[in-house]
Amino acid sequence: MNDPMPGITRPSQTASKTAPKTLATAALKTPLPASSKGLRHSAKVIKPAAACVEQVDTRYLQSLMGYNARRAALSIIELFLERLAPYGLKPVDFSVMSTIGHNPGVTSRQLCAALNLLPPNLVGLIQSLEARGLIERKPHPHDGRAVGLHATAKGQALMVQAEQTATELETEKTAKLTPAERKTLLSLLQKIYL
Repeated sequence: MNDPMPGITRPSQTASKTAPKTLATAALKTPLPASSKGLRHSAKVIKPAAACVEQVDTRYLQSLMGYNARRAALSIIELFLERLAPYGLKPVDFSVMSTIGHNPGVTSRQLCAALNLLPPNLVGLIQSLEARGLIERKPHPHDGRAVGLHATAKGQALMVQAEQTATELETEKTAKLTPAERKTLLSLLQKIYL
């Protein structure tokens, strides 16, 4: 027979001649005993015993900055969401309102840069806060194309209470830290993202 690719050996040509006999290939060729042929479907498959973990080892995760920062943040955010729910403020709403309150006349562009927000996300948020009567837009004193954002009297009153609540809950969640440790932790975290 003419081989279209002379000199190239295919597995099927050499398997029966050169393949070593292994338990797997031997098992395929070995017929089942007559007594076991009817038991194929009823035979039990023996599974290895499940490992029993006495104590979970998370040392590697605990060595990661991201893991620890996220665990700490989630712990605080959970309480934040609970305590600030009466004010109708989510973390991003709180951040925007606080920044506007402490920087009257701040522009949307400045807010995006300061809080690392995408402009399309901020547009809807500004509209929502404005609809609630918490902020208002005023012409920018130096740039005729821009508008400055200002907290209304209602927004200012809300943020006085909301910021006090946020301060209290953070003090509660960081009670295991000394004031010096808390200051150091804040400084180190800011070194990462600023």
